[in-house]
Amino acid sequence: MTVPAQPPAAVVDTPAEALDPPIAEDPVVEALVIEDAVVDDLVVEAPLVAPAPATRTVTRKPATPAKAPTQAPTKATITTAARTPAPESADADVVLELHDLVKRFGDTVAVDHVSLSIPTGSIFGIVGPNGAGKTTTLSMVTGLLRPDGGTIAVHGADVWSDPIVAKRNMGVLPDRLRLFDRLTGGQLLYYAGILRGLDPQTVKKRSADLASAFGLEDALDRLVADYSAGMTKKVALASAMIHSPRLLILDEPFESVDPVSAANVTEILQNYAAAGGTVVLSSHSMDLVQRICDYVAIVVSGSVLASGTMDEVRGIGSLEERFVELAGGRKTAEGMEWLHSFSD
Repeated sequence: MTVPAQPPAAVVDTPAEALDPPIAEDPVVEALVIEDAVVDDLVVEAPLVAPAPATRTVTRKPATPAKAPTQAPTKATITTAARTPAPESADADVVLELHDLVKRFGDTVAVDHVSLSIPTGSIFGIVGPNGAGKTTTLSMVTGLLRPDGGTIAVHGADVWSDPIVAKRNMGVLPDRLRLFDRLTGGQLLYYAGILRGLDPQTVKKRSADLASAFGLEDALDRLVADYSAGMTKKVALASAMIHSPRLLILDEPFESVDPVSAANVTEILQNYAAAGGTVVLSSHSMDLVQRICDYVAIVVSGSVLASGTMDEVRGIGSLEERFVELAGGRKTAEGMEWLHSFSD
């Protein structure tokens, strides 16, 4: 019996556009010209409150009855001694690790083998006299200044060998503000959010939240160049927080800020830390640091002379008394009797 031949299958020409539709382009994002390649790939989509650190499952072997139980691991220890940094997965409670950090300017050693471990969810204060190396240390942490030695890791990512990942997790308020002051406050916040990869709707919502929190609602339509020093500091801090980073690096965040605004900023930072974010700040205000910080390090002449919890560092006195003691004590003014004879 002859089986009839099957008709050939129909061939359909599918246009290439149907198989690979073009990607919609965002004219707002296209208009931004970003010269710094470090931030090209920063795509952060997270709520304003910093997310809690990632958890991991550890399988433990059953304890052997013949052996004495070991001591439970304690929280991250803050130490000034040089040590080998732990692997990324060894301690999930450490968000920022500085190991044996060194920076020289000619014959001057600005940072002298500094090692610190910053626990997640804490507010960590760095205090010291002028020229002690605080700003130099924070500039190296944020990638603005290359160290001569040592390593810096943010959530296990090295700031210099893996800068995109490390900087994605940071919000920075530098000591010397360099803002686009010919933008309005609203435009500056919008630019900061878009630069970090947020969509326009999210940026507008978060800008409104931050403006309300910092008392800048009536100033968003004004040029930043017309802001007071305190308002400039607040809009810069808002720009550092808009992408909800895991780590905030703040150099003198309360300088030139009035007491009411300082109280609002303090509450914002405390709520941020309670939600799992981490704050590292430098300040000359001993009372403020003692009041809001969980941990503190006293830096003198580029070296960490004391570090740990606030109670460990200040001892039975105040932080200011401990700071003055380590910084060399109070200086007695002599030979200035002429100052007591007033001129007419």
